[in-house]
Amino acid sequence: MSGTIAFVLKGYPRLSETFIAQEILALEKRGLDIHIYSLRRPTDPHRHPVHGEIGASVSYLPEYLHHEPRRVARAWLAARRLPGYRAALAVWLGDLGREPTRNRVRRFGQALVLAAELGTGVRHLHAHFLHTPASVARYASLLTGLPWSCSAHAKDIWTTPEWEKREKLAGLEWLAACSRAARDHLAALATDPGRVHLAYHGLDFQRFPRPGGTRPERDGADGDDPVVILAVGRAVEKKGFDVLLAALAGLPRHLHWRLVHVGGGALMSGLEDQARAGGIAERVTWAGALDHDAVIAHYGAADLFVLPSRVAADGDRDGLPNVLMEAQSQGLACLSTWVSAVPEVIEDGHTGVLVAPDDERALAAALQRLIADPRLRARLGAEGCRRVRAEFSHEPGIASLLARFNGETDDVRRCA
Repeated sequence: MSGTIAFVLKGYPRLSETFIAQEILALEKRGLDIHIYSLRRPTDPHRHPVHGEIGASVSYLPEYLHHEPRRVARAWLAARRLPGYRAALAVWLGDLGREPTRNRVRRFGQALVLAAELGTGVRHLHAHFLHTPASVARYASLLTGLPWSCSAHAKDIWTTPEWEKREKLAGLEWLAACSRAARDHLAALATDPGRVHLAYHGLDFQRFPRPGGTRPERDGADGDDPVVILAVGRAVEKKGFDVLLAALAGLPRHLHWRLVHVGGGALMSGLEDQARAGGIAERVTWAGALDHDAVIAHYGAADLFVLPSRVAADGDRDGLPNVLMEAQSQGLACLSTWVSAVPEVIEDGHTGVLVAPDDERALAAALQRLIADPRLRARLGAEGCRRVRAEFSHEPGIASLLARFNGETDDVRRCA
């Protein structure tokens, strides 16, 4: 099917959203014409190699309306002539009445610019994330009459108000959820559950080659050769890294380990303070945000991967964490929690170990056991690698999305 798909993203490019970049590239390789509309300009100092391979043009909408008043005013004058302007305005005013915030005003302003500046060849709007990007796509869809769809992931699902999720689900053509937990939650809110389907984003295994060789059989007994524990993720509440530090601080002193954390985030300084207060600062390396190749190298050098996910106070939680699949693809044993979709990728005791979230003692006990038992780590790593490579390739999800974009609904329902 000819025509361009406008992808509405919160920010592009972003190190923490590699799965979106991999999806865009895979869809391009299969013939889809994509134009990216980003609500924010990039802030990461690094880029993944995949970003350089994407051919899609990128347009940046005004991040703050008052920074580009003339552009917004021109868009408003143009949008007023669109047949859907009155309907879009009425919907937005209703939303604003329930959420009277600057963010809600900004979403409508960005939608005006998007609608006014869309190329004539655009046939469909697609938002990644059900919160802000979906709001912009929804208003622009009402303005232009173009159909829209959405890919939902994690925070956007669990922190968006129920009324808003219901109304978006009623107005879009289809929604792709990247886990069964998310699919089931959203389908229960939809007037037509058939619009919500499961599409694991999975991994492009050409970028994650099979691990070579075997890992050293470290058991925590040698202070000069400690067990290397790797944690990858933003320093935000839902990742539970504070629980990890507390659990590590409580381990027996004769057990030798070293923690490497990859990622940035708002809570970094607090985590560093916690490590110092717990007496383990000298055992922790804060590597910061890194590109794909550097992260792959850390997977290869580590002995154990830990992601102690939890449900944050505002309801935010992980979806299906890509880092768990990435670590498993490299044969790395994984320790995580019974949260959201994590059990969809980790089978407790078979392809990894799961403990209750926010349970410092349970996490410490699992850490002590896994640090001391290299054979257990090797078995879990091998089984995890086998399963993730057999069941979590990105190919089925890409095929499902491509069928949707091309209007092949029967094929899509078979993928759901």
